Amino acid sequence: MKAEYTVLGDIGLRVDGRPVGLGHLRQRTVLAVLLVEDGRAVTADQLAERVWGEPLPGSFRSTLYGYISRLRGLLAATGAGGIVKGQGGYRLQAVDAGTDLRRFRQLAAQARDTPDQKAADRLFTRALEVWAGDFCAGVDTPWFNELRGHLAQERFAVELDRNDVALHHGRHRELLPELTDRADRYELDQRLAGQLILALHRCGRTADALHRYEYLSGRLAEELGMDPGGPLRRLHQQLLSCDPALDPAPSASAATGTAQAPVPHQLPAPPRPFTGRRRELAELTDRLAGSEGGHLLTIGGPGGVGKTWLALHWAHTHSDGFPDGQLYADLHGYDPSVEPVDPAAVIRNILHAFGVAPESVPPDPAARSALYRSVLAGRRLIVVLDNARDENQVRPLLPGSPSSTVLVTSRNRLTALAATHGSRELPLDVFGETEARTLLTLRLGAERAAAEDGAVTTMLEHCGGLPLALSIIAARAAARPDFPLEVHADELRETTGRLDVLDAGDLTADLRAVFSSSVRALSPPARDLFALLGPAPGPDIGLPAVACLTASPASRARVTLRELVTAHLVYEDKPGRYRMHDLLRLYAAEQAAERGERTVEPPGGQEADAGPLRRLVDFYLHSAHAAERLLHPHRTPLEIGEPTAGCAPDVPADEVSAFTWLENNHPHLLAAQRLAAREGRHAVVWHLAWSLDTYHRRRGHVHSQLLTWRAGRAAAAQLADPAAQALACRCLGIACIRAGLHEEALEHLHEALRRAKETGDVAGQAHSRLILAYAWESRGNDEQALRHAGPALPLFEALAVQVWTAQAHTQVGLYCARLGQYGRARTHCRTALALFRHQDERDGMADAESTLGYIAHHEGRPGRARHHYEQALRLFQELGHAYREAETLDRLGDVLSSLGREEEAQSAWSEALTLYRAQHREQEAQAVTEHLHRS
Repeated sequence: MKAEYTVLGDIGLRVDGRPVGLGHLRQRTVLAVLLVEDGRAVTADQLAERVWGEPLPGSFRSTLYGYISRLRGLLAATGAGGIVKGQGGYRLQAVDAGTDLRRFRQLAAQARDTPDQKAADRLFTRALEVWAGDFCAGVDTPWFNELRGHLAQERFAVELDRNDVALHHGRHRELLPELTDRADRYELDQRLAGQLILALHRCGRTADALHRYEYLSGRLAEELGMDPGGPLRRLHQQLLSCDPALDPAPSASAATGTAQAPVPHQLPAPPRPFTGRRRELAELTDRLAGSEGGHLLTIGGPGGVGKTWLALHWAHTHSDGFPDGQLYADLHGYDPSVEPVDPAAVIRNILHAFGVAPESVPPDPAARSALYRSVLAGRRLIVVLDNARDENQVRPLLPGSPSSTVLVTSRNRLTALAATHGSRELPLDVFGETEARTLLTLRLGAERAAAEDGAVTTMLEHCGGLPLALSIIAARAAARPDFPLEVHADELRETTGRLDVLDAGDLTADLRAVFSSSVRALSPPARDLFALLGPAPGPDIGLPAVACLTASPASRARVTLRELVTAHLVYEDKPGRYRMHDLLRLYAAEQAAERGERTVEPPGGQEADAGPLRRLVDFYLHSAHAAERLLHPHRTPLEIGEPTAGCAPDVPADEVSAFTWLENNHPHLLAAQRLAAREGRHAVVWHLAWSLDTYHRRRGHVHSQLLTWRAGRAAAAQLADPAAQALACRCLGIACIRAGLHEEALEHLHEALRRAKETGDVAGQAHSRLILAYAWESRGNDEQALRHAGPALPLFEALAVQVWTAQAHTQVGLYCARLGQYGRARTHCRTALALFRHQDERDGMADAESTLGYIAHHEGRPGRARHHYEQALRLFQELGHAYREAETLDRLGDVLSSLGREEEAQSAWSEALTLYRAQHREQEAQAVTEHLHRS
């Protein structure tokens, strides 16, 4: 009977291959000590220190003696030997038996000594098979822990020796999973990394091999402050030059030509976890999957949007549909660390992957391409060409056979491929809110994300749905689970440092580096425009504004914009409207700052070219002013000077196009005013407030009207222009009235009246009084309103401006009507209506008709009231005056209800309610809601 003691894993005896249990862990541990000491005498105290980690207390000495006694019995029963007590202590006597450790060492030594490499491979493999697990797993004492570490290093050294021999004999495919796993555990071991890199290359995954080298190089520099050693650097150079010496030694079967061509499986592992993109995956399947093959599709989008992620996920999921192989090449079209890959190098690597000997690859490019197409002909393959710079990189790599499928990813729109090869593009946009939240939740953990939902929402907001940005911030948060997520959210809130936060320390995981590589590929004019678009005010920009920004014709600006759109750095969501992702805008603004773009007003007056942003602000001001004049031609004109040289305003053709222009550019005008305020262009600030006033009033943008006139009032105060200051006070007063800030409104309006009196400005006094009347009207004090409106009327009549006089008649008529003086009110309103009609002032006509409707309704003439309200409603709708449209619909509903036309009244009130809510007029909305519930 042969017994074999094991010191690896769960200590015990094996007799005829079967384990013999030893019971108590410490009993097994005593045997382990004696085995490792290998025949040397060990005292009871030494045994105790090994087993318990400290000298044995006297009271437990009998326990140790009991263990030794039972072990003697077990060993004697198996005939494997015994434990004897000598002068120096206890000693194991083994009879015709050996330990696993001794057997492991014997086999490893034989493998290293034999000149036969195949025999060495077998011996190393047998040695590793002897290893049963970690030495004495579960025993935690200093002696065992130290010995366990030494033994693990001994086994690892044998693994590395075995790998060298196995790679020499072409076992790279078999070893690759194990090498990958071990390299992930021992990231800084250069010998192991070299073996993995060689195996990847021989499996046709040279791009992954290069990535692994770059990753290790970065880790060595970061962790140890050193470069890769000489052997690893030489291996890297061999990879770059496609050195045939890296190919495995030819086997006997290959020498006779009997070897079967290998099936390449080159797809790198996709980033995990994968989430979202259901629509895109379904579209890829519809276009690419199927038995016929022969498809060519490009996935386009900006850097960091997840093109490679999507392509690899789909290719892995559908790999069964390509039984003849899956090919992959990273073309490094936008890699900041290397030049774009020559297609000839990719062809060589793919031919090698199919078993074509290096010496069989023709040096002539045409012949080499022909061989490439021949090798791929008839095969069911998928070819993933990742990160392509342009069509010229892709065309030579397209198979000639219709049986293959090609999936290309690029930051460029490869339009020429569609024209010449019928490719179709799948444009990839950023994640929606649901997809982005799912990704963050998966990376952070559902419990942690739910506990700090507010911080997660902030992360989502500032990452803008860009998958790379989300992955980076999630990785940073996962690396510090002890930090609240709010810490990372706060970092993202800081605009100036947001791109610093979105840097994971690697070129492929540094958002700024990803953006930089895309911009570097642009032409100089496109790079210039990219930088200018960063600080440009507003969420997007139109073609005329871009032409003004660049001081170039619109045709030239369109060509440059097309290049940015093609590079997925700018989106054209609507014809002629262009926008950037928020993070790209931050990077573009950084580029503008580094270039020193001048945006402030130059000292000493206007220059020939005062800077692109000055031109753009002037573009918005003069375009808005032209639009305002079409909306309200009877308003007193405002002199705003000439635009900056190189600025060509966008002048609308008519009232409708003027309203549309203001609607489309409203956020840009607000942003332009803020920019002008920061730069101290005070006149521009209040001129913009004035140019937006009619639009704000008619559309019911109460909040925006208040904001722009607060800025306008502050800017006018900096100017030595009393008229401008008085006008700004009046307009801010109107905005405050609409916002319900009655006390503040009166304060500004009395200041405007005081300034007008001081300067002898009669028109200013009349306007101030009329607006003061409006202020008291809004507070329900019609007597006080009439006290101000009454004196304003003769002042306007003296000025002989019909529109102003008509407006005063309308307001006096309204207050008289509210005070029950219907006859007097009707006279004033009819006078006003006639004057407005003579001037074709529809805004005033609508006001007068509305007041006449009020008078008729309260006189008990609902039919007449309905006529006047419908006339007013038609005019307000023509003007786009949604603010007054809502009020008129509300009053018309009252009249219709009094006429018994409840269904029509309900319709009018419902429309009024929609407008009130859109204008955030909660008090009026509540009143209409009560009407609807009562009827």
